[in-house]
Amino acid sequence: MAYFSCTKLLFVICVMVSAFGVAIGGKFNEEFEITWGDGRAKILNNGDLLTLSLDRISGSGFQSKNEYLFGKIDMQLKLVPNNSAGTVTAYYLSSQGPTHDEIDFEFLGNLSGDPYTLHTNVFSQGKGDREQQFHLWFDPTADFHTYSITWNPQRIIFCVDGTPIREYKNAEPIGVSYPKNQPMRIYSSLWDADDWATRGGLVKTDWSQAPFSASYRNFNANACIPNSPSSSCNSNSATSTSNSWLNEELDNTSQERLKWVQKNYMVYNYCTDTKRFPQGFPADCSK
Repeated sequence: MAYFSCTKLLFVICVMVSAFGVAIGGKFNEEFEITWGDGRAKILNNGDLLTLSLDRISGSGFQSKNEYLFGKIDMQLKLVPNNSAGTVTAYYLSSQGPTHDEIDFEFLGNLSGDPYTLHTNVFSQGKGDREQQFHLWFDPTADFHTYSITWNPQRIIFCVDGTPIREYKNAEPIGVSYPKNQPMRIYSSLWDADDWATRGGLVKTDWSQAPFSASYRNFNANACIPNSPSSSCNSNSATSTSNSWLNEELDNTSQERLKWVQKNYMVYNYCTDTKRFPQGFPADCSK
């Protein structure tokens, strides 16, 4: 794994990071709060398990108590089984406001036997439209799998069970904004989106299958928390094992795994959508 040093253009970022602390793991009742759903979200097993449910009346959701500015976030999810068409399980980082930043995993349900679509997106300063979509090489409803976001000053890496599926690089030198200044919370929700989620809204939610349920466990955040009293997340410790995500980039083996996923399982890439961008692709596609 390669690393960058805290010099030149990164000096300001590394000084900023030095004021933050590190959070590592925790139980759901300690690290999260249920934000909506009127009892449809539950924290179980002494804080080790969280479940969301959706019925015709309402979905449900939760958010982290902490905000993070850069980090490696891991969460294990088991998605809605059987006929999940019309449902969306969203798991993402986001700030607030019209110029918000956001890093998305969204799982778009489907008819029984058809694969989920894993939708990814990156927003910076309120602008998104950077979608890539994938099918998975396993059944995400049969067991828990780990979905990870590594977010540092140079890149965002999306991983599934340790396999990178997408890398979004900082393209500020060519005029593309990058999420680096706004702390973001972790959010997750299970909701009805049958107007667009499955085949563009052609397949509707079958409410006879309700309630729909998704489960979460083994949350871990090795990340910088603004205004934390801890000072271990700083430039001096950036090359330590615990903070290696601050410098992480894909090595040759990881690059090959990324290519394998994108060749075999990618089903949409905004950087190849000529109908959407007839005048040329966005500048960040060159990265």
